[in-house]
Amino acid sequence: MAFFDNTRKPTGLGGRIMVSMMNIGHRSLADWGLKYLKLNNDANMLDCGCGGGANIKKLLKLCPNGFVKGIDYSPVSVAKANKVNRGAVSIHRCVVLQGNVADMIFASEWFDAVTAFETVYFRPDMLQSFKEVYRVLKSGGTFLICNECGGDNLEDEKWTEKVSGMIIYKDVQLKAILEQAGFRDIQIHKNEKGWLCILVQK
Repeated sequence: MAFFDNTRKPTGLGGRIMVSMMNIGHRSLADWGLKYLKLNNDANMLDCGCGGGANIKKLLKLCPNGFVKGIDYSPVSVAKANKVNRGAVSIHRCVVLQGNVADMIFASEWFDAVTAFETVYFRPDMLQSFKEVYRVLKSGGTFLICNECGGDNLEDEKWTEKVSGMIIYKDVQLKAILEQAGFRDIQIHKNEKGWLCILVQK
């Protein structure tokens, strides 16, 4: 497997290196996207495709009286996310599980917000995964999608050549699938770097 394929599903030594790199490299994107997300102190959160767990750590700080769960289909990512958040895991404020975001084990209408940072590029069944997010969200809950590659920058396409199976979606494409999954009140934010942030409500 090529090293950059670890952005899709980290495995082995290369995967362990990649999740550490992503924890650092995606920091600015996460900070930018999270400023649009409004949370109560006791919010229950889910990070889909949680990678190395850096964003779970941010979410725990944003809702100090709440609970944060993470899910990722890579055992390497789950192990790293648990290590990064071991303090919160030990006091039962956080749990990170291996699983498929298109078929999650979580109860319906449990989360106040769900996040997905740099992950929707790799969903083989985007509609089904969005339907699952819709199912686990409470009524009025928020789904936040944040991507560095928003499809408007020609340089974005270089990543699809490096990472097999990666698809870059434009805002209009994601909006259409989100609406098909049942979401409403879709807000789209972009910045000068071409980053894309989408917030939708159930």
